[in-house]
Formats: sequence, structure tokens, C-alpha cells
Amino acid sequence: MDQLPLRTPVSAHHREPVLDVVVPVFNEEADLEPSVRRLHAHLRETFPYPFRITVADNASTDATPRIAARLAAELPEAQWLRLAEKGRGRALHAAWSRSPAPVLAYLDVDLSTDLTALLPLVAPLISGHSDIAIGTRLARGSRVVRGPKREVISRCYNALLRSTLAVGFSDAQCGFKAVRRDVAERLLPLVKDSGWFFDTELLVIAERAGLRIHEVPVDWVDDPDSRVDILSTALADLRGIARIGRALARGTLPMTGLRRSAADSASRGGLAGQLLRFGAVGAVSTVGYVLLYAALRPAAGPQAANALALLACAIANTAANRRLTFGLRGRGGAIRHQAKGLLVFAVGLALTSGSLAVLHHMTPGAARTTEVVVLVAANLAATLLRFLLLRAWVFPARRARRGGTGATAS
Repeated sequence: MDQLPLRTPVSAHHREPVLDVVVPVFNEEADLEPSVRRLHAHLRETFPYPFRITVADNASTDATPRIAARLAAELPEAQWLRLAEKGRGRALHAAWSRSPAPVLAYLDVDLSTDLTALLPLVAPLISGHSDIAIGTRLARGSRVVRGPKREVISRCYNALLRSTLAVGFSDAQCGFKAVRRDVAERLLPLVKDSGWFFDTELLVIAERAGLRIHEVPVDWVDDPDSRVDILSTALADLRGIARIGRALARGTLPMTGLRRSAADSASRGGLAGQLLRFGAVGAVSTVGYVLLYAALRPAAGPQAANALALLACAIANTAANRRLTFGLRGRGGAIRHQAKGLLVFAVGLALTSGSLAVLHHMTPGAARTTEVVVLVAANLAATLLRFLLLRAWVFPARRARRGGTGATAS
């Protein structure tokens, strides 16, 4: 599968809806109409682009379908979608998959999240800065009103995610998220859950693929009439964590299609920025190399100490340059990058070992201080070659294909 194109801003003169806000509902006859009308009025007043509101009714048995149909008839920016089966994830998957809007969002029908956060949520996606945006109730700046029971459950769940799946985002289940359509087209087929774990699974896969997730602190007031079954939801979430954890451990998730076809200019930067970061990584690596060599030299001898110290620093150096200098995240391609990095290490080993051999041939019994000076000089001489190999061969910048989908609007 082709990789994702570079993120580009949405045109300021877009005539079709730029944003599609999905409101998933199940038996919400009391809240649906006032919430949708409030959302519609807010978007009309504050959102500078064309928009659409999609009510995704997943198998309601009360008056919700009739109310949704009436709202769609009365409000020109509203539509509704009827599904035969329950599941918030199923409703979002269906609504997002059918939408042509370049930015897709959803929020809970109770509007627990203050709508003033909606524009800050979608702005980074419209501008091309980020791939996904999420509201967070657990970050500094958030203002949350809810009971201690739900507070403890939320914090424990997100702590569990950090400890088991090593996620970096702070709040997986706030019902306030947005995604660029080009990302959703690749991401949704990989998300298997059709219920409440949908959000978590989507975010975990996106983060592991190296996509950029933007977090927005929100003002959030708990809905006392929430009908979420906490026990069954918790058990389903635990099963979902176990399932996605196994898939990640086995490497069975095909995430190649979620890679950008070229690294973001902000993360890869220009040549000057890469040289600065490469130099900083190299300086730290050199210090580590000298310390390791000095520690290993008495027991291992000069050649073995040089090889071991250089190998250890090469592995760390490749990992650091991968993330910091060339802006590559996630585990995809990491093994291949390390293998190529080891070949670059072999070049450095040949240069430094050759320098040691020449030194000992010309000056038998050279002092250890002299050995260190020669080795540092050899490492510095190899630095330029190492950078060129890393840039052109280990971490090459792929050019975005011309005429790729979503080049202007997504």
C-alpha cells in the first residue's frame, strides 16, 4: 500500500463541507434535538468553513430516528444515518467512512465537553499540522466536573494504558475527537472494535504508526444521566487491551499505509537543522564512546575495547538519530534501520581500528592518552561520511508522489 502523502492545509475557499461532526446516538430522544440545535448554532456562529452535522443512529428503539430525520429536513447542514446494530465504534466507522469532508470529528450527544474547544480541536487538522486531535480531561488546563468514582476509573484506565501499551496520549476516552480523512481511510480498516474501545484502539495504532496526535485541554461536565455500563465496558476494554497488545507484540498490524511518504518538514527539518541535531547526538556519543573505551581497555585490550565501545554507541547513535535528527517515530522499519546503521558502524570500525593499527605500528607502546586522541580524531574524520550515509541510505527522505490523493484538501 502507498504511504500517506504529506499533510497540506485545507483550501480557504473550500465550497463543500470541510468539517463533518458526527453525533453517535442510541435512544437519545430527550437530548438529541436540543444538543444538535445548540451544536448547529455554535458552528454557524464560530466556524469559518462549511460544515456538516451527521447524526449516526445505531439501532435506537425510541423516537430518536424520527427526531433525527426531522432535524435533517429542517437544518440544511444536518443529515442522519441509520444503522441496524448498536455500537459507538460501529456508528463512527460507518459515518466517517462515507463522509467526503477532509476533517472528521465526533462528540457525545450530551455535549459534556464545552463547544468552545471544537475550533481548537480541528484547527491543527485543517492547517495540516496534525493527523488526529483529541480532547483531554487529564491535562493541565482542563477543567472537569465529575464524581470521584468516574474520576478514579478514568485515571486508572489511562494509567493502565500507559503501563501496558506504553501510550503517550493522556486521555483515550474523552468523547471529543477529530481525524483527517486521508488518515481515517487508512486507519479505520485496522480498527476492529465496534464499541467503546474503538477510540483507544484507533489512538494506539495511530501513535505506533508515528502519526501526530494533538491534545486539547477541555472543560468537561459529567452527565449524571449517562447510561454506560461501567462493568461491562471495563471488561471489554481489558479484552481490547490484551488483543491490541498481542497484535503489536507479534507485529501483525499492517501499518505501512499509515506512514507519511516523506517526513514532515518540522520533524526532519532542513539540512542545517539535521546537521545541528546530528552534531549534538554525535557529541554525546563521542563522550559515551570515550568513557566506555577507557572502562573496557584494561580488561579487553585496545582493539576489543574499541570494537565493543563503538558497537554499543553505534546502536544508541542510530536510535537517537532516527528519532531526533530524521524525525522517524514508531517501530516500523526500526530493525532495518539498525541493520543499516551497523554497516555504517563497520565503516567507522574500519577507520578507527585502522588508525589504532597504524599508531601501534609507527609508535609501539604508545600511551593510552595518545590512543584516545587518535581514536577521537578518527571518529571525527568518519563523522561526515556517517552523516551522509545516514541521510542518503539509512534514513532517506522519500519524495511525495505527484498527483497523490488528498493533495489539496486532505
